[in-house]
Amino acid sequence: MNQPKIKHALPVKRDEDFAQWYQAVIAEAELAEESGVRGCMVIKPWGYGIWERIQKLMDARIKEAGVENCYFPLFIPLSYFAKEADHVEGFAKEMAVVTHHRLVSDPKGGLMPDPEAKLEEPLVVRPTSETVIGAAMARWVQSWRDLPLLTNQWANVVRWEMRTRMFLRTSEFLWQEGHTAHADEADAMEETLRALEMYRSFAQDVLALPVIAGPKPENERFPGAVATYSIEAMMQDGKALQAGTSHYLGTTFSQAAGIRYQDKDGQQTLCHTTSWGVSTRLIGGVIMTHGDDDGLRTPPQVAPHQIVILPMLRDNEGDEALLAYCEDLRKALAKLSVFDEKVRVLLDKRPGKATAKRWAWVKKGVPLILEIGGRDAENGQVSAVRRDRLWREDGKVNFVGQAKDDFVANAVAELESIQAALFAEAAARRDAQIERGVTDLDGLAAYFAEDRKFPGWVELGWSRPTGAALDKVVEQLKALKLTIRNTPLDAPVPSGTCPFTGEPAVETILIARAY
Repeated sequence: MNQPKIKHALPVKRDEDFAQWYQAVIAEAELAEESGVRGCMVIKPWGYGIWERIQKLMDARIKEAGVENCYFPLFIPLSYFAKEADHVEGFAKEMAVVTHHRLVSDPKGGLMPDPEAKLEEPLVVRPTSETVIGAAMARWVQSWRDLPLLTNQWANVVRWEMRTRMFLRTSEFLWQEGHTAHADEADAMEETLRALEMYRSFAQDVLALPVIAGPKPENERFPGAVATYSIEAMMQDGKALQAGTSHYLGTTFSQAAGIRYQDKDGQQTLCHTTSWGVSTRLIGGVIMTHGDDDGLRTPPQVAPHQIVILPMLRDNEGDEALLAYCEDLRKALAKLSVFDEKVRVLLDKRPGKATAKRWAWVKKGVPLILEIGGRDAENGQVSAVRRDRLWREDGKVNFVGQAKDDFVANAVAELESIQAALFAEAAARRDAQIERGVTDLDGLAAYFAEDRKFPGWVELGWSRPTGAALDKVVEQLKALKLTIRNTPLDAPVPSGTCPFTGEPAVETILIARAY
């Protein structure tokens, strides 16, 4: 039996050209657009609405842990970075630097920096805030009574990327960055792991992104960190996305910034610090995990509108009654609560054909879309489609007619079901694409051979080499365009030998191509 041909909403399919499909989702879902400045984007209302949801829900979790929000300057003196050699080396190639504070007319026309307005010290446009926050912590911390010091800021940062892609790698992006100071290593490590678990549960429970949490290898640590932990998510093309990181910084930054406290014995002691963050990259992860050939599928917890009602207006006298019916439905739905919040429902009264508006909302990924005509209103009915179950087997849009009161009674359960279904689908896809049978380098190369489309990840045991031995492993993986993502926290100690060194394997790692 021939499968019905479905005319999808996007001009390109995932399995034809994943990179172009990703750009098409961003454009057709009206998430963002190019700004005219290389590597920078304009985040449009639907995309920013998703970020606002992420920010609101994440901020609540941050504050529940006793962390307080602050704001620190966008401009950081270059000398602050010079105090921490490893840190500045890690970001040197990505720093945007301000050298002048005034423009003057160019003799050839236009404007140019005024040679007489050169700054005494260049200012770096914030790539991350460890250095400037460290200077503040050195002022704020005097005694053991001041610890732990728990701060966070929501901000924009600039990293001058050479190859950019919206939401994944842009020259300017939005994020939150937590920075904390502690009396000792044990307390700092507890905070580092608390933040990691916050990110893991947020990704899975709120964004429906199945992730694997664990420490990064030595070569993948944040510049200046003693230990870096990440959550790694698998995209539909099998590549890994580092969706959040948490760093134990030891006393590295405390030494550079002079963050000391007087302990209970009256001795001056260096603080142990942490930093942790997630960014608008999470939106890219949502797109590449949940999107389909009709656009985005937005998880209900972060959808700016969870339900959209589309009245099929006819520009006649029946429209008034239809709109009244739809408004009554909107009010009934808005009284409901799901995920501990009121249901977010929109009545789209804009002029235009209902089908055109429907596809616009489909591409944005609204979880539940209702189309209601005059006859529906007369009979107390609605026609509803779940965005995650858009098509019927016969190739038609899967609208389900039902009584209005029944839809209202079941709406919360439907939203909860969509949230769970998106996670389950992504988790099943990820688990099916983790290969555990590779035991040597030839097998690793074969698994990621060029003719294999969307190969997924490899999980294997290694000997955790360091120094020159690790450098050799990194070069071997680089030749295959691969990286070590992390060591899953819950992975058992492996048996066998390391495919890189031939020594006994001591821990499990994930290897993948990555964004």
